[in-house]
Amino acid sequence: MDNCILISVIICMRNSQNYLIECLESIRRQTYTGPIELSVFDDGSSDESIKILSDWYESIAKTKDRHRFELKLSSNFDQDKPLGVGGAKNRAIHQSSDSDDIMNEERILKQLELAQEYPNSLIGSMVERIPSNSTPRYVQWANNLRQDQLKKQIYTCFGPTILMPTWFCSRECFDRVGRFDESSSTGVPEDLIFFYRHLELGGDVRRVDEKLLIYRYHLNATTFSIKDETIWRLRLKHLEKNFLRKWEKFSIWNAGKEGRRLYRSLPEDLRAKVFQFGDVDCKKIAKRFYTFEAGVKGVKTKPKIPIVDYRKLQPPIVICVKLGLTRGEFEKNLSEMNLIESIDYVHFG
Repeated sequence: MDNCILISVIICMRNSQNYLIECLESIRRQTYTGPIELSVFDDGSSDESIKILSDWYESIAKTKDRHRFELKLSSNFDQDKPLGVGGAKNRAIHQSSDSDDIMNEERILKQLELAQEYPNSLIGSMVERIPSNSTPRYVQWANNLRQDQLKKQIYTCFGPTILMPTWFCSRECFDRVGRFDESSSTGVPEDLIFFYRHLELGGDVRRVDEKLLIYRYHLNATTFSIKDETIWRLRLKHLEKNFLRKWEKFSIWNAGKEGRRLYRSLPEDLRAKVFQFGDVDCKKIAKRFYTFEAGVKGVKTKPKIPIVDYRKLQPPIVICVKLGLTRGEFEKNLSEMNLIESIDYVHFG
């Protein structure tokens, strides 16, 4: 094979026998004609994943594709102590898509073209979900963000604005950030940590506006082992740094559960900057105030924050309303206020 390998496809697998062939065949069907390195790390599989991979690679050695692919495989043989997604990806990248996802045949070619145009970028794409009705709000949000929103809507509960299985970047871009977080084999949002670090270092985010990946939903995915509180704290840390500490005061849109949770989660100096809550619910507005029952240390009077109609909110505003849950009503209300995203408001829902 030509030693000048331009493309490495990173595959991390653990007990992936049910989906592995689909993943590998989607790589084989790529319209990109240059050499492709398959850098695979098996994180302690106890099923037939390694045999399936080996048999597949041996089979293409007998075809016209034998010169297109070079396989690099390494393994963690301790089935009881997986390294986790971050550790597995680090090993696979160091030796150079997830094992249950399927590539559109033009994925590599189209993302490579965009990466060459924007070399300091994480390149993503739109996705198709299987089953088609799984996580519809998530897919709707990810596929419909405008280019200018890819670096703005980064604090929502959805995570990175380009889905990690679609990521494509240069090795230089990866090395600048460093490595994926390996602090735990489960329960670490390594994609969001890496994504924030990439942006902090001046990296860009771009997306090919075509569905170049079929993104599989199943309950064994590592995503489900990450606690909501862990992701919440990470999102809040970066929101505080990039917005809240720079503002003299701010409003919170949502006087309900999520808005109050944000208020209670803030350190005391940032809680003091919150001067009003806003809401669409007449019952909440009628209460007129939210009382912070925990109070402030050394102060007898408990803080009381006014609750107003959302149309009377004064920017800047932290919006704690989840997107896609109100059949477009919230989005319509926000649009009618003629506010500018990342200046007048930021999404944290």
